[in-house]
Formats: sequence, structure tokens, C-alpha cells
Amino acid sequence: MLVALIARDKPGALQTRLDNRDAHIAYLKSTNMVSQAGPLLDANEDMIGSLIVLDVEDMAAAETWAASDPYAKAGLFQSVELIPWKKVI
Repeated sequence: MLVALIARDKPGALQTRLDNRDAHIAYLKSTNMVSQAGPLLDANEDMIGSLIVLDVEDMAAAETWAASDPYAKAGLFQSVELIPWKKVI
């Protein structure tokens, strides 16, 4: 099952993102559940959130994955959505 994780950073949290980026990227690579991932950008191309497509067995696995992300543990996100997603192209 593919799940889109769409997370928006708290306002003014760019330094929190930068401080935890290496751990976050290591986590993305270590779990073998990430199909695609990258930051959301504002008009100035500053990072303001994340879009991650997870390939998981069920929504519970996606929720567990999201809660274990170093960004989530650091309190970076203002909001996180987990939405089932279907790849067409």
C-alpha cells in the first residue's frame, strides 16, 4: 500500500529541520519503506515541510514509521497527514 505523508513545519522551525536533517535522511534510507521523499519549499525555496511516499503493509505501519521519524521526534511538524495514494504515472 502506498501512503503519502505530507508534513508542514512549524513556523520559524528551519533550524530544527537543519539540526535533525542528517538523522532524518539516515532514517529514510534505513527503513526500506520509502518510495520517494523530498522537502516542500516556499517561494524562496526554503524548506517548509516534507512529502514522503511510503510503501507499507497498512496504515498502522505508516503511522508507526511517521512517529519514529527524527523530524517528528524533534517536534518539527505543525501538521502531518497520512493519505492512501495510488500511483498512476
